[in-house]
Amino acid sequence: METDDSSDTPNVSKKGKSKTSSKAKASVLKQKSPAEFFAENKNIAGFDNPGKCLYTTVRELVENALDSSESISELPVVEITIEEIGRSKFNSMIGLVDRERVDEELYDDYETEKAREKRLAKEAREQEMLAKSVALGKKVKESAAKVGKGRGEATFFRVICKDNGKGMPHDDIPNMFGRVLSGTKYGLRQTRGKFGLGAKMALIWSKMSTGLPIEISSAMKGQNYQTFCRLDIDIHRNIPHIHLHEKRENKGRWHGAEIQVVIEGNWTTYRSKILHYMRQMAVITPYAQFLFRFVSEASDKNVTVQFARRTDIMPPVPTETKYHPSAVDLLLIKRLIGETSKQNLLQFLQHEFVNIGKPHAERLIGEMGPEFSPKMAVKSLTSQQIVRIHQLFRQAKFGDPSGDCLSPAGEYNLRLGIIKELHPDMVATYSGSAQVFEGHPFLVEAGVSIGGKDVKQGLNIFRFANRIPLLFEQGADVVTRTALKRISWNNYKINQTQDKIGVFVSIVSTKIPFKGTGKEYIGDDISEIASAVKSAIQQCCIQLKSKIVKRIQAREQQERKRNMSKYIPDAANAIYDVLKEAAQLHTSKKRKYEGEDAEILSKVSTRALTTETLKEKLARHVEQVDYEMALDYATQTGVSEEPRECIHIPPLESKRNFIDLHGPVFVFRLFQ
Repeated sequence: METDDSSDTPNVSKKGKSKTSSKAKASVLKQKSPAEFFAENKNIAGFDNPGKCLYTTVRELVENALDSSESISELPVVEITIEEIGRSKFNSMIGLVDRERVDEELYDDYETEKAREKRLAKEAREQEMLAKSVALGKKVKESAAKVGKGRGEATFFRVICKDNGKGMPHDDIPNMFGRVLSGTKYGLRQTRGKFGLGAKMALIWSKMSTGLPIEISSAMKGQNYQTFCRLDIDIHRNIPHIHLHEKRENKGRWHGAEIQVVIEGNWTTYRSKILHYMRQMAVITPYAQFLFRFVSEASDKNVTVQFARRTDIMPPVPTETKYHPSAVDLLLIKRLIGETSKQNLLQFLQHEFVNIGKPHAERLIGEMGPEFSPKMAVKSLTSQQIVRIHQLFRQAKFGDPSGDCLSPAGEYNLRLGIIKELHPDMVATYSGSAQVFEGHPFLVEAGVSIGGKDVKQGLNIFRFANRIPLLFEQGADVVTRTALKRISWNNYKINQTQDKIGVFVSIVSTKIPFKGTGKEYIGDDISEIASAVKSAIQQCCIQLKSKIVKRIQAREQQERKRNMSKYIPDAANAIYDVLKEAAQLHTSKKRKYEGEDAEILSKVSTRALTTETLKEKLARHVEQVDYEMALDYATQTGVSEEPRECIHIPPLESKRNFIDLHGPVFVFRLFQ
């Protein structure tokens, strides 16, 4: 009789592994720190690949520098340097010794003899074609000149960003850079950054790609010392790992911050994006001065670009505001109750929310039910009572929040930035009034330019959110879709395909509704924002239309002038022939002329009046008509201009002189 041992022994799979033990392993509860989460999901913060990592690092450091300077109303001076680091130099930085390769075939860049010969032959052909093109005087494309690219190109870069901002307190620096989701920008206000990542993600990427720490030098205004800190981050515990943290002498009384981080990157593929970002940043912040440098071991790759300051007028510093009742949820209400310093419910509603005055707060409390009273302790509210408050907030009617807390660039700065960087033929700007989306105020500014330097034909769209350039995922953005599909450019005398059109739209708000954590575009599904963007662009187009119409009229006037000038010789010859024939008749007394007519004909007979004289008078008349039309145009457009010569206006009661329309001298008198 066989016995069944299945109840005593564990289930064993075909491979001999225990199913029970695998289930037990899968059920182990684990936790991750915020730093560990973002290290594993770095694409969320814009660190998708080495090239994007380099771009995002520059972007985050620049925006932090601008925020720091603007917070103390200091005109920003920002210096950004990207230094290329070769493989051997990088190895010495991390303490590795260059080793000779023993097994060449083991390496990724190994090249067989046949492949090498093929590559060299191809490079020789390209060099030969290049030499022929140069000899024939043809233009050589940049890509054609880059033959024989060396192998083992450096992929590591030191990024340095220096500013003249307010600096950072000595004791706060480790947590500001070494602890993810910690920062000074939390709260309801218009800020460039929001999540407390930024430079921390650059540090995490540095730790992942190079293992090198970040270096921070900082000094605050009025301090006689500056702080130097070298640190990295303990990713598993989300705490800073400090290598060095000390105070140093501040001889030059400098204030601001200088941050150095060494990361893996790709300059070649993201060079244009980084430079484009800097150019757009110069457009939206013309009151800032930027100096960008790329330093390479190969001097021919070096890049230095300076974006000079154009104005000293800065936007106001954005102020922190309170929450609108329609924009809060249950968790936020509970947090506000826990943080408030107010004792009773009436004071809490008045002081923690906008657009709730004392009478309004009393009416709301009366509507909540008999268990609520103005004097009840706000800390004693139960969860059910908080839900009732939330329900009433969602159903009650409140006034729209004010836009006073916002800090737009301003029409003046936007116009200056466009003119400084693009040099357009004409530009129009518009700044709308504050509007509301889900309880958050927002404001849309727009600019439209025609023509300019380095501007392609068609629509060139520049998007900004809280004065940050948005370069990626343009197709789904509300600005792009509005400009392409909702604006009838032909109605404003603008050719959408042939003209060089620049469309600039800046949206500022206490909460920008980005799609995704990459903060790269604003969705097209918010009707309030889409309508405001369309209206702002249309207002710019209306301004441009009047300028374009006047330019067309001026062009037509010039064309008429050219046509009249072209026929001056023929007209002068024809008139002179008539006058010559009349002079002959007058001399032979076949037809007698008197007075001024006889005087003119005698001048023709004595050659005092010639064809050249007529040409000169006709040309002068054309110029006079053109000047009078230009003066009339200037008067209509409000331009004050002194006349080039005295203009005589005869009195209305002047004697009328009737002219013989059949006389030969009439045509000549018209041009006197």
